[in-house]
Amino acid sequence: MSALTVRPFRRDDRDQLTDLINAHVAAVVPGVSVSVNTVLSDLERRPGEFITDPWVGERVTLVAEQRRYVVAAAHLLRYRSGDEVGETYRDAGEIDWFLCRPPASFWPDSAEAGDRLMAACLAQLARWKVRVRYADGAVPAPVVHGLPRNWPHIRALYERSGFRHMGDTEIILLARAADLPAPEPRPGTTFERTLWTGFAAVRCPHCRTAGLPDWMFLPSCAARIAATYPLGPAPRATTS
Repeated sequence: MSALTVRPFRRDDRDQLTDLINAHVAAVVPGVSVSVNTVLSDLERRPGEFITDPWVGERVTLVAEQRRYVVAAAHLLRYRSGDEVGETYRDAGEIDWFLCRPPASFWPDSAEAGDRLMAACLAQLARWKVRVRYADGAVPAPVVHGLPRNWPHIRALYERSGFRHMGDTEIILLARAADLPAPEPRPGTTFERTLWTGFAAVRCPHCRTAGLPDWMFLPSCAARIAATYPLGPAPRATTS
């Protein structure tokens, strides 16, 4: 068995880290991948999260290396404690995402790498002396939020480490635009194209009896429907 090392991320890990992220992304959305530049940018800051990202005071990325290969990685955030930070995030620590290769015949000791890396993550959160600890699976890829059910090895690792699911469950439906049925006129519904890429179908507030969903959002390559399942915060595990 080759020696296992848990250490901070180095820039020369970027290709292997991107491969690890894309392997997990493809399990959720086949055919979707992210670039090395996207991954590196996400480690520094996340401009798209214009509300919560400015609240982050520290960021740490750790990797587990074995046989000169990155077999697990995690990105941690420490939120500041000032009044400008939302109450839920104030003085919180978060494992923004945690990834590791599942056990396989050609890599039977990958589970140990995940456990060792998780121990290092919890030690970092303890050094930060945060008020509460969160865990998520927010890799920098479209449509991958919370902790996807396609990652049972990550869920099991979180649960072994004391995290428990709290809050809502978000259901995301995907389809290619070409496979969607042709739109039919619906009374009281208007279609709008906005600044953000995509189209929105909005129900008129005066047509509550039309039997339509509260809202529907149709990006160019996916259908994300909130007819029955109101969207709240991304599913999140927490431990105090």
